[in-house]
Amino acid sequence: MHAHPDDESISTGATMAHYAAQGAQVTLVTCTLGEEGEIYVPELARLAAAEADQLGGYRIAELRAACAALGVSDVRFLGGAGRFRDSGMMGLDTNQHPRSFWRADLDVAAGYLVEVMRETRPQVMITYDEHGFYGHPDHIQAHRVAMRAAELARAEGVGPAKIYWTALPKSVLEAGLHAFADSVGNPFEGVESVDDFPFGNADSDIAARIDATDLHEAKVAALKAHATQIPDSSWLYALAGDFGSEFMGVEYYTLAAGERGPGGGPNGWETDLFAGLATGDPEPAEAGTR
Repeated sequence: MHAHPDDESISTGATMAHYAAQGAQVTLVTCTLGEEGEIYVPELARLAAAEADQLGGYRIAELRAACAALGVSDVRFLGGAGRFRDSGMMGLDTNQHPRSFWRADLDVAAGYLVEVMRETRPQVMITYDEHGFYGHPDHIQAHRVAMRAAELARAEGVGPAKIYWTALPKSVLEAGLHAFADSVGNPFEGVESVDDFPFGNADSDIAARIDATDLHEAKVAALKAHATQIPDSSWLYALAGDFGSEFMGVEYYTLAAGERGPGGGPNGWETDLFAGLATGDPEPAEAGTR
C-alpha cells in the first residue's frame, strides 16, 4: 500500500514488475490522489491545489499509465478515489483539511483495506515502516492503516502471511555518497554522512533484496508516466544514468511480520518475498499472491 501516485513506482516499481511478469496477482492500493504535489509540467500548473485543485484527478491517469508500464492492472484507491486527501508535508495547514488522510480515523481507513483483503486474500503485503520511510504524514498514516488492517484481517483468516516494509541499506547509501562525491550535479551534495539522511537501514536489518534488473526499463517507463511529479531533470534519472539497471532494478525490504524464508548471498537476504510460503494454485492478492 502506498500513500500517493508515484510512490509505487519510486520505491517498489521493480518489485511490482518482477512479480507481475511471473504471473503473480499484484494489487496496488493508493491512499490519496496526491492533490498537494508540485507540478513540473508548466502547461498544467493551474491544476495545483491553490488554483483549480484538479491535480488529483490528473494523477489518476498518470498512476494507471505507470502501472500499465509495470504490468499491473489491479489499481485501487483506499475507500475509492477521493475518499482521502493528500495531507501535504508535516506541519502544513493542509494536514487539517477535513479529508486529510493524516486525520483519517484509523479503524475506518483500515476497514477499507480489509475489504480489499477479503476479496484478494494476500500472502504478502508491502508498506512503509513506522516513520513512513522519510517522515511524510501520509506515509506514516499508510503504515498505521496497513498494519491495523493486517491485524483485523488476520482475525478473519484473510490477512497476509508476510509483511514487508520498504527499506534502503546504509551500505547502498554510502556507495552513492562516494560515487557522486566529485560529480557535477551531485544529488547528495551537502550530505557528509549516511546518518544525515532521514532514512536508511542497517544492513543487518534488511531481510530481502529483489533483483529485477532485467525489468529496469519498466520502472523507468513508470517513473516517466508521473511527469507532473518527476521532471526529466530529476535526480532519479541522474542516478539511473550512472548506475543504470542496478539502481532502477534492485529494491530492498525489512520483514515486519511472518517467518523469514531461505536466502542467499553473503548477507543471507531473501531473493523472493514469497520465500518460505507454500505456493499452490494462484489466488488473487492485495500485495501479491502466486
